[in-house]
Amino acid sequence: MTNTWYDAVVVGSGFGGLATALELTRRGARVALCETLNYPGGCASTFRRHGYAFEAGATLFSGLDEEQLFGRWVRELGLDVTVDWLDPMVELRTPGMRLEVYRDRQRLIDQLCAFPEAPADAVRDFFTLQRQVAQALWPLFDDPTLLPPLDVRALLRHASRALRYTPLVRWMGRPLGSVLERLGLLRFTPLRTYLDALCQITVQCAAAEAEAPFALAAMDYYWRGTGHVRGGIGRLASALAGAVSAGGGEVLYANRVKSLEAVPGGWKVSARRGELLARHVVANVLPQGLMRLLGLPPEQLPARLRELAGRVADGWGAVMLYLVTRAPGEASPGAHHLELVQNEQAPFVEGNHLFASLSGEADTGRAPPGHRTLTVSTHVPLRSLTGRSEEEQARLVSTIQERMRQGLRRLAPEWMENLQHEMTASPRTFERFTQREAGAVGGVPRRAGLYHYRTLGPRPVMDGLWLVGDSVFPGQSTLATALGGVRTAASITRG
Repeated sequence: MTNTWYDAVVVGSGFGGLATALELTRRGARVALCETLNYPGGCASTFRRHGYAFEAGATLFSGLDEEQLFGRWVRELGLDVTVDWLDPMVELRTPGMRLEVYRDRQRLIDQLCAFPEAPADAVRDFFTLQRQVAQALWPLFDDPTLLPPLDVRALLRHASRALRYTPLVRWMGRPLGSVLERLGLLRFTPLRTYLDALCQITVQCAAAEAEAPFALAAMDYYWRGTGHVRGGIGRLASALAGAVSAGGGEVLYANRVKSLEAVPGGWKVSARRGELLARHVVANVLPQGLMRLLGLPPEQLPARLRELAGRVADGWGAVMLYLVTRAPGEASPGAHHLELVQNEQAPFVEGNHLFASLSGEADTGRAPPGHRTLTVSTHVPLRSLTGRSEEEQARLVSTIQERMRQGLRRLAPEWMENLQHEMTASPRTFERFTQREAGAVGGVPRRAGLYHYRTLGPRPVMDGLWLVGDSVFPGQSTLATALGGVRTAASITRG
């Protein structure tokens, strides 16, 4: 074990860990970043198998505008990252509906209002409220200094914006379904389908049960610097890891952390390649993962950590299809995203709702010329896997994957006509490759409740021990986890 002390050791190079390490190095701290795999990104990474490159999870990424977090880093650090601005960004398909999400939000509203017997005035009122909430909350993501920890200047800026927060107060602790009910929109199927699909991939639950301010703000996701990183999100992850190294930090791949132990003055980090001493440890893992690394009896673990672990266990795993297909003749050259719903009246899980990310012609090296890679995902409740034998889990996953294939053949047949290659993945696969217990993805579902507002900033789990990632504030999305890392680094350096 080296006797040299680090200011911080970061465990895990998901985007929460990458952002923490980068921000700490930019503030002059001595940092080591430990990663189990030999590439960064965690659940938001790009991996290679059999000569093809796939996104680990099918998703879109925000915060890429020049004045947003990722965009600023690309510009200020000279990162070799190219963003393609897709338009439309997503196409939602059901057996009886097509809805395209363009970069101009008004085009979406106009499409919804054009459906037969659409309650157009109520739809416009809904989006007026939605925009008010988004305009109140998204500036917190655009300018991380508005997130805790807050200095006097930030508090004064919040005070000056107090009127903007008024629309939030009425709906705090209430589900988005209450908003729809008040406006008479519960029975308007096109909007309900759009909202259920969007909420399932952003706030991780159905629209009817989603915490209203979170869901209304998340609806702006498509219009907040959302784009496609050419070559895959792994390009951005690798560029950020390179920036950590360039700033003096140590990035240690293939260095799985085995345990954490409190010692006088900080922490001892035992890893595959040796032991490290640090005044602070920042764990970009699930609460369950941090509990495992600590190895303490349950009664000695912080109550907050146990509570978070329980909320994650009520969340989701992902069942995946990784496909390579010859692009149909009518396909556009750009990357594309499809959201497919087989039955609008059934829960948007277990193969009924699919999100598919398709590579573009400019994503060279991901597939042979004339071909595309598809990463297709669906949610499965972690509770539905708990207590089942491995054989029973395998049968359930196989059934879901066949339902996914049926949905693709039914709603996106042009991409299935010339299928060349297929790989599958399950929550067990995610657990094996990302070390996330039970293969959990997406963090804590944002179901309605005031408990979401109890902890709105970085707070150590134990003295000198911090948790970042999608299970702690500000929550889901690659941008949110990175922002949480930035503010955690600010808390550490302020202390």
